[in-house]
Amino acid sequence: MIAPNDVDQAILSRRSVRAFLPTPVPHDLVVHMLAAAARAPSGTNMQPWRVHALAGAARDRFCDAMESAFLAGITDDGAEWDYYPDPLFEPYLARRRKVGWDLYGLLGIHRGERDKIQRQHARNFRFFDAPVGLICTMDRRLKFGSWLDYGMFMENIMIAARGRGMDTCAQAIFAEYPKTVRRLLNLPDDEIIVCGMAIGYADASAPENTLVTERASPAEFATFAGF
Repeated sequence: MIAPNDVDQAILSRRSVRAFLPTPVPHDLVVHMLAAAARAPSGTNMQPWRVHALAGAARDRFCDAMESAFLAGITDDGAEWDYYPDPLFEPYLARRRKVGWDLYGLLGIHRGERDKIQRQHARNFRFFDAPVGLICTMDRRLKFGSWLDYGMFMENIMIAARGRGMDTCAQAIFAEYPKTVRRLLNLPDDEIIVCGMAIGYADASAPENTLVTERASPAEFATFAGF
């Protein structure tokens, strides 16, 4: 029997960590977390997820190449799917702006400091120094339902990591470089890049890891009847 408070604590303590310690994460532990995450529900048990896990020298080579591509201005024409509507509207625009400037404020980055913003942006491509980076993909022929399934799978990875004292950061930015990612990982064209994910142990001394994002209460997003 799992204590409800243990589950709640894993969920409530999950956050997007953007600075990690170099402490290794063993291969067997990564396999275990992925196996646990794969218990996520999926429509008719299709299990649409594919994961490419990187550590050690393989991770370093990938990160070096991704960071170089970013700094060289390579764009790959952007992501093959739209994360946000254009234009983004309220209340979502205000929430997005707030978390961005809250993060930059902790890092001492101010409006107009493009060089500092670019350097921080480049840290994405190093998985924020996490020892393990995941590139998540799926067959591009799958439809919207499989994207919903994928979100539940990814959340399971994050909660499994929290249960072992680790943290994560989901990174949609890798989807913006589909050609580069596929080339570096030798992936077929039929695999669409969903996102990346950093996994490791949080650096408690990093100011960016003190960020606590706000959440709307159920009173703002839910209706109740019959209780």
